[in-house]
Amino acid sequence: MANLITLSRFLLLIVVVVILYQPAGVWKFIDVPLLLLTFATDGFDGYVARKRGETSLFGAMFDVAMDRIVENVLWLVLATLSLVPVWVPIVFLVRGSLVDAVRSHGGTQGDSPFDMMSSPVGRFLVAGRFMRGFYAVLKAATFAWILLMQPLPTLYPNFWAHWAGILNPVTSSLVYLTVVICLARGIPVLVEFALSGAGGAKEST
Repeated sequence: MANLITLSRFLLLIVVVVILYQPAGVWKFIDVPLLLLTFATDGFDGYVARKRGETSLFGAMFDVAMDRIVENVLWLVLATLSLVPVWVPIVFLVRGSLVDAVRSHGGTQGDSPFDMMSSPVGRFLVAGRFMRGFYAVLKAATFAWILLMQPLPTLYPNFWAHWAGILNPVTSSLVYLTVVICLARGIPVLVEFALSGAGGAKEST
């Protein structure tokens, strides 16, 4: 059941993306609650897995993979629509690829994605419940804000002309903050992997 809930996030993502590419209309605002539902199910699948005793290494890896899919697809789509700079999805793709490579190594050792962190800083930034929750809320808020802003220039040009000078900096601030937290949660994974000596294992064999 938990894995089906995780999969439902992908189906919701498809609907959100399709609506994003449609001509502007009041109905496009439905994208915001659909997006928030996509992120809400991220926490719900974990809750269901714990309540039903369905927690597993596959479930943890599947959940992280779906997080990455939702995140990367949204950034790429927003970049193609010129709603965010193209360097933003590049940062997330590079960071995600490197971190996932490290986690795949840990998975072969039987470690779940968050059990791999050993230092206090790494556990707080990467595995800590507060930072995981904060980052999830920040991403949801950033994406929801951008989706909310998308149809405004066309639907309400006078409103946009008056408030764009305030609304655009809010958008930029949310995007930059999300990038910073993304890097702050990714760098400890790479550093701990390098310091553990695992990074040199390939060269020594």
